[in-house]
Amino acid sequence: MRRSLQAVPLVLCGLGLLHVSLVTDLYLRYVKEGMRPLLIATGAVLLLLGLASAVLDRGREDGHGGHGGHGGHGGHEPHAGHDGHDGHVGHDGHVGHDGHGHHHSRPPRVAWLLLLPALSLLCYAPPALGAYTAARQSAKPVVHQGGFGPLPSVSPLPMTLSDFTSRVREDRGQAIKGRVVRMTGFVTPGNGDGWELTRLVLNCCAADAQSVKVRVHGGPVPPADTWVTVTGTWHPGGTLGTASAPVALDARTVTKVPRPTNGYQDALPPGETPTR
Repeated sequence: MRRSLQAVPLVLCGLGLLHVSLVTDLYLRYVKEGMRPLLIATGAVLLLLGLASAVLDRGREDGHGGHGGHGGHGGHEPHAGHDGHDGHVGHDGHVGHDGHGHHHSRPPRVAWLLLLPALSLLCYAPPALGAYTAARQSAKPVVHQGGFGPLPSVSPLPMTLSDFTSRVREDRGQAIKGRVVRMTGFVTPGNGDGWELTRLVLNCCAADAQSVKVRVHGGPVPPADTWVTVTGTWHPGGTLGTASAPVALDARTVTKVPRPTNGYQDALPPGETPTR
């Protein structure tokens, strides 16, 4: 294996990062939108390091080839070592060249496994986190900071899942009661009655994702991971405005929608006005 080939994993990793962050928006499956400049810079650095390593290693190989021909120095045949071997063992006891100017050092074969993540970014990007992840973790605790203002009179009222949760559990004024709301998220199959409208929230990357969920009763049950917009009213139970109230919705309509660009935020779809 030529030493210059050792730069291939670096080059492919750099190209993979540039592909998902500069050419496409696939990076949004793994990190927050604000991480894009760092991904582009990292991809560029890896690509340059790989190319520089390939050039330097190729120069070293060419230089060694000019001094390590089969004739040795001055056309004389290489002599055997003091122990009668054919030159594999040098005077200092270390194994080096084979007597013909060829170097036997090579990277471990396992290093080529580094190609797999790079090729996956170039050829088949892993899907975004979804129902599989959300079904295996409890909903993120939602705590509202400050008081609640009046809700806009628009109907249906666009809300995030976190806003709806805090209104149901903490708003003693019960402003959400009887209001028709509209929320967007993806489908997570539920246990028992209904299913869960879900958003995954990232602090940095997919490894620290936390889920926000609203139980949905009634209406059609779309397949898992389908992005939908649901309109409906709060599903009564317990005491509204306290922790006993269920974070649940009686669905009126369930409409399939494309995955929004801010899919890793609990935010309104682009273009919708916040409720507060």
